[in-house]
Amino acid sequence: MHPYAPPPRHTALCPARSKPPALGPAQHRRAHLQPHRGLVLSLTLPGDPRSASVGRHAVTAALPTYGFRSHAWPVTHAVTELITVNAALTPGRDLYLSLRQRDGTLRLVLWDKHPRHADPDTLALCELRRRRALWLLAAVVDDWGGEWGLAGAQPPHTGVRSWVVLPQ
Repeated sequence: MHPYAPPPRHTALCPARSKPPALGPAQHRRAHLQPHRGLVLSLTLPGDPRSASVGRHAVTAALPTYGFRSHAWPVTHAVTELITVNAALTPGRDLYLSLRQRDGTLRLVLWDKHPRHADPDTLALCELRRRRALWLLAAVVDDWGGEWGLAGAQPPHTGVRSWVVLPQ
């Protein structure tokens, strides 16, 4: 390999995919600089309030990479609030965070493993407390013209899906 040749674009264990396409140096540079097709970020985090820092840093790094520097403030606030509140409701249980660009919006979803309450009064009280705890999230999302909400998992699954949709 020539010392000034660009590095191979792909590595693969499959022999059918191990040979990169025959492109010249200029074509390699153009192929490398093509914009990303869309933001897709997923993380599984421990149910610990300290996970909010990890989620916030991951989102802060991803947003400018995909051209969403202007959304850093509302998205990082939303991630912080969702992780902190849901970690307090389900301590020690994994949280799943997803941030995606879709249909002209940024969609943030956080699943927790909070068990479904059998008693309707307890279920209503738990949801009310969760919504009250997310008052800052509600204010940020409203200020940016977005939407947010909560939805319980359908049996046999357990947990709660908290979501935020922000316009691009």
